[in-house]
Amino acid sequence: MSRTSASPPTAGSEVSAVPAGSDVPAVKADSALTHGLKQRHLSMIALGGVIGAGLFVGSGAGIASAGPSIVIAYAISGLLVMFVMRMLGEMSAANPASGSFSVHAERAIGPWAGFTAGWAFWVLLSVAVGLEGIGAAKIVTGWLPGTPEWAWVALFMAVFLGTNLAAVKNFGEFEFWFASLKVAAITLFLVLGVLAILGVLPGTDAPGGANLRGDGGFLPNGSNGFIIGLLASVFAYGGLETVTIAAAESENPVRGVAKAVRTAMWRIALFYVGSMAVIVTLVPWDDPKVAAVGPFYATLDHMGISGAAEIMNVVILIALLSAMNANIYGASRMACSLVARGQGPKRLGRVSSGVPRTAVLVSSVFGFLCVLLSYWRPDDVFPWLLNMIGAVILVVWIFIAVSQLLLRRRLEREAPEKLVVRMWLFPVGTLLALAAMAGIFLLMLREPDTRDQLLATGALTVVLALIGVVRQRRAAAVKN
Repeated sequence: MSRTSASPPTAGSEVSAVPAGSDVPAVKADSALTHGLKQRHLSMIALGGVIGAGLFVGSGAGIASAGPSIVIAYAISGLLVMFVMRMLGEMSAANPASGSFSVHAERAIGPWAGFTAGWAFWVLLSVAVGLEGIGAAKIVTGWLPGTPEWAWVALFMAVFLGTNLAAVKNFGEFEFWFASLKVAAITLFLVLGVLAILGVLPGTDAPGGANLRGDGGFLPNGSNGFIIGLLASVFAYGGLETVTIAAAESENPVRGVAKAVRTAMWRIALFYVGSMAVIVTLVPWDDPKVAAVGPFYATLDHMGISGAAEIMNVVILIALLSAMNANIYGASRMACSLVARGQGPKRLGRVSSGVPRTAVLVSSVFGFLCVLLSYWRPDDVFPWLLNMIGAVILVVWIFIAVSQLLLRRRLEREAPEKLVVRMWLFPVGTLLALAAMAGIFLLMLREPDTRDQLLATGALTVVLALIGVVRQRRAAAVKN
């Protein structure tokens, strides 16, 4: 099905607005979803998506390896993420779709690419739901010792299952308040940190550049340490893609995506690069607390903030619960979009009252099965599962970059008025981003800790791609 009009597509539709005779494949509609997300929901989802548990927890290992140079590592990886978001924003503003990059890959490369990118991302989000549930349960059992972790995971799953089974505005409200709390926490941290650096925070002295130059200097572990820190920083940025999925269910998807993408630069610079700069300026990079209990706790403790550990536990718990909610949402919408395009079992795409409830349920159940595997097979199956999703986000980014490279020229030729967001320095910027992604893959092969992740993710991608190619050829044969 294709359109002869160049008018903007309906929000939530998977149909491309393509002139007659175009060589752009038409994408089947998925217009049964509602448009219950308001602009305030979308803005806060975009803002909160930047602040994940990876920032609060995962950054400690990066600092311990790279030292003060972690600031440069986060700046480099942040620039790559901004390029990816700009590319995704360009395509999503031109063609809002709940399948986001999966739809764009299908239009640009072919159905097999949409199948591969979409189902790989679904696996990533569904497994991540379980991992975040485990992390949240560990925090709560620390407060309430003796209570079983699995029971807390089940409770969290039930809450967010209910949230996502109801109207999409419920998901939006949960994310709005979760994101508001995360933004308030990181903003307060940055304000206190700057005051401490300036020496005007009571009880702290201005550190100057002592921590940046001492204990081995700015690059204490050489290039190897910097590379490990760089890889850690790349994977801390996951979650930004959800806003382009949610945009299809908003009141004005084109304006919402455009606004979110255009403000990505200052959000990344402020929250990630800014917080890393505050931490390594105030706390010695080799302080055992940085890696053991987290860099944010170590910094708050250094500033003499009473109850720093409990404050960070609350913030991390909010970040984990927010991620659970968002990932159930993102997984269900991706599955619904794939089914609407003939890329999955029809029952999974059943929509009731504007909500893909079967997809929500299956995504949640899959996540809970991953939790059970962490108890049943902690030494073999569960680690394999973690490795399998380790580099999926990079695979998705590559599909985004290749899709944008191919679709940009088509849009300029066929519907230039739809380019309300434009990739910087096209095509050089896109090619540089692809080169950076290839470089990250090579660095992952170089490091033993990430090599297994890359190989397992590669195996998953190849299997999905082969299935996608077979399905595409069968569909072509039936059509002919």
